[in-house]
Amino acid sequence: MELKKDRAVLVAADIGEWDCEHSLEELKALCDTDDVEVGAVVIQNMTKRIPATYIGSGKAEQVRDLIEEIEATLVVVDDDLSGVQTRNLEQFFNIPVIDRTTLILDIFARHATTAEGKLQVELAQLRYRLPRLTGGGLGLSQQGGGIGTRGPGETKLESDRRHIRSRIRSLSGKLEEMESRREVTRRARQRNGIPVVALVGYTNVGKSSLLNVLTGSDILAEDKLFATLDPTARRLPVANMQNVILIDTVGFVSRLPHHLVEAFKSTLAEAKYADLILQVADASSADWHEQLKVTEQVLGNLECGDTPRLTVFNKIDCIDTEDALPGIRVSAKTGEGLDVLLSEISRVLSERVVRAMLLLPFEDVGKAALLRDRGNIISEHWVPEGLMVQASVDRKLWPRYAKYEVVPDERTK
Repeated sequence: MELKKDRAVLVAADIGEWDCEHSLEELKALCDTDDVEVGAVVIQNMTKRIPATYIGSGKAEQVRDLIEEIEATLVVVDDDLSGVQTRNLEQFFNIPVIDRTTLILDIFARHATTAEGKLQVELAQLRYRLPRLTGGGLGLSQQGGGIGTRGPGETKLESDRRHIRSRIRSLSGKLEEMESRREVTRRARQRNGIPVVALVGYTNVGKSSLLNVLTGSDILAEDKLFATLDPTARRLPVANMQNVILIDTVGFVSRLPHHLVEAFKSTLAEAKYADLILQVADASSADWHEQLKVTEQVLGNLECGDTPRLTVFNKIDCIDTEDALPGIRVSAKTGEGLDVLLSEISRVLSERVVRAMLLLPFEDVGKAALLRDRGNIISEHWVPEGLMVQASVDRKLWPRYAKYEVVPDERTK
């Protein structure tokens, strides 16, 4: 039996902190992703939010009238609410009230498929809800399948704070163990000399579609926010180079809560440790400037400032081809521009390494170990003078090996 969709009234207090109209459009898209029907939108222009009720009493009465008129079952506030604000609004409206972060967390809970993803969602939910457990609120007291209650499962949100903190510690420990295993995988990639390219960007810009068309994969790619949550890695052949690893990461939205970034830091760290970041934006969106700005902010939090980047505009099949865009123009749907993208990936990665034939004398053969660990040995064989190695060497390491380079006519000695 199909569950009836929630019908929501969206509420925003515009105090000039951000573009309220753009934020509400994004909130509508989030509601659509979470199967919530938007019945009405209410905006109050004000100088500051009301500590007890978020919006003023007159506007709250207007929202209550709308709830009755459209038979709404939910109020979604385009902001973060305190526990007191949530409780007071729910008592006044007599239906559940959730905020922007709770909605995002609910979407994450729907889309997490791996064990790590589910643990990260639960941890983020509990950290967000702990300081808001004031009691008496409809949204926090519900258990079951409603919005804002998905994810933790057996964890009762009315349990005392000590129990929830204990669960948070347990989840943090499990995620640290998973991060340790992920680090082993990263080191193995480094030892094998396989470059890593990370797809990052706003949610629903087509990162998963790009990964699919470039690598011949079939991971989920839907026209919804956060359609994919867990990172996906695939091999990608690049011209004149060995394979690289292409990784799709979780998408971003504006005002992505800091604790959410913290919870998913181990997943997002794939971008931090990448050799190249493809910063993807939606060419067909009027808000692509905002998308790139949001991506820059999150990458800044992850300390990715020194990682080379390429800006990629996807979905150019949906726009006038004369439009000027400051980046590589591609279409995952038609394949246009993908050859240029692959060429640029090859160029940037090639600039990070020196390909050379090295002759390590017997007394310096031990230096091959560092090449195996942080470079890429293509071939090696013994010759009378020592070890002949064909390798790709990181430019940072090249000064240590430059003196061992041999010219072509010496390689056959």
